[in-house]
Amino acid sequence: MSGIESVLANSLTWEPATTILDEQDATDILSILANQSDGMAEMSNEFLDSGITSYANGDYEEAATAFEAAYAIDPDNDNSTQTVQYLAQSYLKLEKTGKAIEAYEKAIEQDPTNTTFRTSLAQLYITEERYDDAKAQYARAVGIDDSAENLYSYGESLLLTEDYEDAEEQFKKVIRLESDSTAGYYGLGKTYAEMEDYENAIEQFETALEIDPEFYDAMAEIGYAYADMGETELAREVLEDLEDLDEDLADTLEDYIDMAEAPQISFAYSSSTFPYQMTSGYAVSAIDSYLENAGASKTVTMVFQFSKSMDADTVEDVYNWSITRSDSNNMAEDYNFGQEVPDTEATLNYYPDSVVYDWDEATATVTFTIHQNETADATIDPSHIVFTFDGECVYGVSMDEDADEYSGFSGVA
Repeated sequence: MSGIESVLANSLTWEPATTILDEQDATDILSILANQSDGMAEMSNEFLDSGITSYANGDYEEAATAFEAAYAIDPDNDNSTQTVQYLAQSYLKLEKTGKAIEAYEKAIEQDPTNTTFRTSLAQLYITEERYDDAKAQYARAVGIDDSAENLYSYGESLLLTEDYEDAEEQFKKVIRLESDSTAGYYGLGKTYAEMEDYENAIEQFETALEIDPEFYDAMAEIGYAYADMGETELAREVLEDLEDLDEDLADTLEDYIDMAEAPQISFAYSSSTFPYQMTSGYAVSAIDSYLENAGASKTVTMVFQFSKSMDADTVEDVYNWSITRSDSNNMAEDYNFGQEVPDTEATLNYYPDSVVYDWDEATATVTFTIHQNETADATIDPSHIVFTFDGECVYGVSMDEDADEYSGFSGVA
């Protein structure tokens, strides 16, 4: 006989309803009803105890059966909330999230004002990415009990559904209720960060840290905000402080900074005979002997090193690249040093011929063609040829506008 069967056999000892009906004295009837109720509560508790034992022993199927029986026998038992929570946890251990959700949904039908059931159900909805359903449950919980805890959870669910203004309102309510708690400021900071109001976000996180200097999650959020602002150096300063305080948060922040940081061209070099550092008036025929021939063409290559892993598709799309002559108000940086360009000057195609990305090295090899003119006397200013790239890293972050082009004269710009 199983543990549950044993409990059930030992508990079925109360009088049937016909016995009550046979009683003539009202006081006796009420007494018998009370005894019946006590018997149901006792049996429900025995099933609960049996379920807890099975749960502790890792027998989650047996535990779930016991908890179901305990709640079905006496759903109004003082321990009913605990019973339903154990039942849901048993189903989760069995990887039956749907059954756990169903347990809370049925419990809410029985006791619609139980906020523990509603908030627990909302949490399960979130794990299933049912954010609107979660938001609805938290909203009902707040309607029943507008505690700071419920308001905070409701605000978090509003962030998941991108209802930022409503979330802001909830977190401000939390602050009014518990101004000495970090929760409201932390939630409000995350809301402003989602709204891309990073300065206000940082201010809220700093307030949370003033309340609790060991609230390192708020410190990490400041780092995230700086990273999203493109203030990589400030983000890394936060990272440096956090490394000595919380290694796990520091690792997460470091990954986030690396992800959010705009990619750059670090440096470039020629992997062919293209003399990218030579200046104006350089003879095309000196690049390769084949170009001594009138009308000849020769492909050459440049290699560009990126600061992080790039999206290969955007790198290898030739239309994300351009090859132009430098155009600057600074004569030293201008093509041909700002002097008139002769008619014999060689021209390059605006787009390269091809681009190949090397995943291991995070480099792009750009192939382009140089043409000799029909009189075999073309010249070029290689150091003032500007290579520009407009693509993305593997995380979808666009190039840093201050480091998306390269020329032999100016370097990365």
